[in-house]
Amino acid sequence: MKRSQFNTPKFWLKVIFLIASSLLLLVFFQHLSTHVRISTLVQSTLLWVKMLGTIGAIAFIVIYNIATVLFIPASLLTLGGGAIYGLVWGSIYVFVAATLGATFAFLIGRYFAQKWVNEKISKNVTFRAIDEAVAIDGFKIVLLTRLSPIFPFNMLNYVFGVTRVTLKDYVLGSIGMIPATIMYVYLGSLLGDIALLEMQPSNIISNPQTQIAQWGIKVLGLVATLAVTIQVSRLANKILVRKL
Repeated sequence: MKRSQFNTPKFWLKVIFLIASSLLLLVFFQHLSTHVRISTLVQSTLLWVKMLGTIGAIAFIVIYNIATVLFIPASLLTLGGGAIYGLVWGSIYVFVAATLGATFAFLIGRYFAQKWVNEKISKNVTFRAIDEAVAIDGFKIVLLTRLSPIFPFNMLNYVFGVTRVTLKDYVLGSIGMIPATIMYVYLGSLLGDIALLEMQPSNIISNPQTQIAQWGIKVLGLVATLAVTIQVSRLANKILVRKL
């Protein structure tokens, strides 16, 4: 009779090692967070980018890409782009950087995680239907999720990577990031000082035009959230009915 793996010392040694490693990592990152805050690191990096002058734009784009792949919140970098380069060039640099970073994360998810995820959800009829819906109408769904504020930017990049949405639809759908990008860059340009980036965006608003723009983004995001929910549900239900 084959001995169960749960009764072997080797198995339990692995379990103990994983638990101990996880606890050590948790303690390490908690200790690290008390000494080095992400916001402080981002501010220092942006100051360095500003000192680079002309080639700083290239460094900014590269750093933005790295931050996107590593799940570092991009809001401070976006505000920083506005503080350093102003509304027009800041919006261009941030959009290019965000699109490239999102594409890199998408490709990582597709070529390193897709097979594993597909094996895990292969028997989940609902997820397969949603996956097929994205494959059918990928551009519209990517566009709407980019417009919606409820979908986390960094996580969404990897999630789309394990679906069947085409790279073309994914990249083109990234234009949905433009309204929020311009809004945050504009807020950063109002600051004009990297040292003030820790301020909440709501504290930066100082004129009616900015307030109108912010509410416009919120309304657009709400409409996009409802639209993507209806679109995915409609397509998924059609596919489920066809398969069952």
